[in-house]
Amino acid sequence: MIVAVDGHVALDVSVTATSWTNYAADLPLNDGSHALSVRFANDFKSSTCDRNLLVDRIQLTSVAARPLPGASLYMAPVSGINAKIAAQPQALWFGGWSGDVRTAVNSVVSAAAAAGRVPVLVAYNVPQRDCGSYSAGGSSSADAYRTWIRAFAAGIGSRRAIVIVEPDSIAGLDCLDATDRQTRLSLLADATRVLAASANTVVYLDGGHDAWQPVSAMASRLPQAGMPDAQGFALNVSNFRAQAGLVSYGQQLAAAIGVAHFVIDTSRNGLGPSPDGQWCNPPGRALGAKPGTPSAYRQDWNLWIKRPGESDGPCNGGPAAGVYWPSYADGLASRAPW
Repeated sequence: MIVAVDGHVALDVSVTATSWTNYAADLPLNDGSHALSVRFANDFKSSTCDRNLLVDRIQLTSVAARPLPGASLYMAPVSGINAKIAAQPQALWFGGWSGDVRTAVNSVVSAAAAAGRVPVLVAYNVPQRDCGSYSAGGSSSADAYRTWIRAFAAGIGSRRAIVIVEPDSIAGLDCLDATDRQTRLSLLADATRVLAASANTVVYLDGGHDAWQPVSAMASRLPQAGMPDAQGFALNVSNFRAQAGLVSYGQQLAAAIGVAHFVIDTSRNGLGPSPDGQWCNPPGRALGAKPGTPSAYRQDWNLWIKRPGESDGPCNGGPAAGVYWPSYADGLASRAPW
């Protein structure tokens, strides 16, 4: 199905559904009249098959294409890390280790505001985080998490910030039982609503990546996790998936949800995944595209959400998760395609 406005393609999608399904596209339009067309690009008819496209309705809404126009990302001062890595803006993560999270977040956001820049913050404290794996931890209860996320939001206040909410929490939902899955989705929806209450806070939920969950699974989960209040979802956090596949996956998932955008963690995907698809400190990887605003449809940002050089866990000779590993960082930098 190809949807065009004034002769310009707005949506080109393979329709595999056999029942009524919503598809969405967004594009900038000036005030006034426009010509819209819908075309079935591969119509087919034989003695046993007549393939048809049925369009029931077209709905137009107004949305902001990209948040925080003209924003520059905040680069927190760091020392003792690879110079090539230190020269790029990177996300700052907050969890139980952060102490008073309101104070910790306020400190970063205040420094960013003073520099006229926008910080990227990661909320990483959901109960049963990482399901007991290398990054296990999180709040002790649902109520404790609700209190923590409100303190996080208070630390931002009315200032500008991009917040990545709980990486792996939605794509990795299957490790929880049915009751805990619903609790997590409810907590994420609450967190998104609380954070997005400020017009200057832009929220992205966990979107997994193109080799984890199918689009249909994430399109079902994300609306339950607060997508109506979020700007979109984050892909490839702390992973190594190749950019082209992530962009395609993001566009498909955004269209399946409706009006949604996405960001990609490009911190370590310069050479894509390892041949065997390892996720934990795979050898031979490289820094990806520098943080900034790309031109891909529906993609808001390339971000460095995972700090390159920090270990994924005690695998392939690495230290504990989150510990800076100088030799691995130097390897990522030396193989960067820029």
